[in-house]
Amino acid sequence: MNDTIQAKDIKKVVLGDQIGIEELVAVARYDAIVEFSQSYIERVKKSRKLVEKWIKEERVMYGITTGFGALCTEVISKEKTAQLQKNIILSHATSVGEPLSIESVRGTIFMILQNVGQGYSGARFETLEMYRQFLNKGIIPFAPKEGSVGYLSPEAHMALVLIGEGKAYYEGALIPAMEALKKASLEPIELSSKEGLILVSGTTSVTALGALSLYDMMNAAKTADIIGAMSLEVLKGTIRAFDDRLMRVRPHEKQRSTANNVRRILADSEISKNFIDYRLQDALSLRCIPQLHGAAKKTLFDALNTIEIEINSCCDNPIIWPEGDDGETISGCNPDSSFVGIEMDSACIAATTLAKMSERRNNRLVDGSLSGYPWFLIKNPGLNSGLMIPQYTQAGLLNDMKILSHPATIDGIPTCGGQEDYVAMGYNASKKARQIAGKLEYILAIELLSVFQAHQFMDENLSPGSASQAVLDEISKTVPLMEEDLYLYPHINTLRDLIHSGSIIDLVESIIGKLE
Repeated sequence: MNDTIQAKDIKKVVLGDQIGIEELVAVARYDAIVEFSQSYIERVKKSRKLVEKWIKEERVMYGITTGFGALCTEVISKEKTAQLQKNIILSHATSVGEPLSIESVRGTIFMILQNVGQGYSGARFETLEMYRQFLNKGIIPFAPKEGSVGYLSPEAHMALVLIGEGKAYYEGALIPAMEALKKASLEPIELSSKEGLILVSGTTSVTALGALSLYDMMNAAKTADIIGAMSLEVLKGTIRAFDDRLMRVRPHEKQRSTANNVRRILADSEISKNFIDYRLQDALSLRCIPQLHGAAKKTLFDALNTIEIEINSCCDNPIIWPEGDDGETISGCNPDSSFVGIEMDSACIAATTLAKMSERRNNRLVDGSLSGYPWFLIKNPGLNSGLMIPQYTQAGLLNDMKILSHPATIDGIPTCGGQEDYVAMGYNASKKARQIAGKLEYILAIELLSVFQAHQFMDENLSPGSASQAVLDEISKTVPLMEEDLYLYPHINTLRDLIHSGSIIDLVESIIGKLE
């Protein structure tokens, strides 16, 4: 991720050159405007000309003049190629259940534009322009999210709207596609040769869902350094375990940078200075922050490298190779989702380990025998439950995360009459990563709530570090200090929103500079 550019600050994305995860999130989540560069347009039109030429020559080309999957030996006449493309959209729109979120759909459409814009797919520019208008005008196709092995079905639901079929969200309402198009001053299109295949095949949804999940996981991981440091501080932990000399003898980059983050956050903390020798050694959930957070962050950064390669790839099949005497179509399997799927399975495990440690730190905060504070951080425990039950919530969420950390990509159920006798299942890896990212944010929010409440029992003559104080001050604007039981649900949501939006990171970095 680019530490100097945040997705929420990007207002326009021009497709044509390399882009990163921030641009994808900017369009998917923050409604950045999408434009095409001249080089993008030229690449698309060049590959389309080749497709049209080859169709006139009646070449046999997979998915263009043949059927799909096990039907690839069935030759389709050039007079029926348009019907073939419509049929693939109608027949493949079979995913079921609850719809993908708006940002997931926007991210997938954006990835389709980026995929085809590499110049190796052969779609018409007019079709891509229609999808660009969907993004810029706020037409969000209805796409059920359950039942994909890596591509095809959710993307087919999205493509239905191009031809005036299916449903779409427009201005907050779910309405028939034709009505949505009319309200946005658009007309449905007729798909041409190869376009139906292009619009449903590829790693577009896998990459979009994975990128959104990973973006949130990486922000949560950085926020976990902040919240972990604040827990260490209020639990009177020793900063000695974060000494750079200790980190240098085990030179994992992310371990060392995590320790440095914690030292910088607590550099001016009177609490930390006063209690540096309070214990010889803290519990693992405190002294092992550099090691576990560092390992998790390394895994997330490895996933980021793979995701950004995929974002800038052509994952179509077949590809239109424009070079040589007359170019050629090359069939293979670039739509395979193994690269992203395996990384997202690993990212799920990394995020779950961050949550595992957060829950243990929170348990130390609310357990009076471990923290030295009143049980459950309430002045009159017994009459009041205080923060007893949020830790139960953490336990339930963490159990979900452990279940979701089972890798999706180790499974493979053959499809398509044995033609697709191996399936990567990357879609499910990215889909469950979306759930895990959200649960991690809630678990961290509950730990932060406990940190906030614990400070009322700290010696008022000892001030926290300036970074910690900035976070505590921000929380105090909306979350009251508990003196007796109160309705906690809205306050947990408030803290989760602060984490999800990156506001806590912004606060801390405004005081101590960029965290690593």
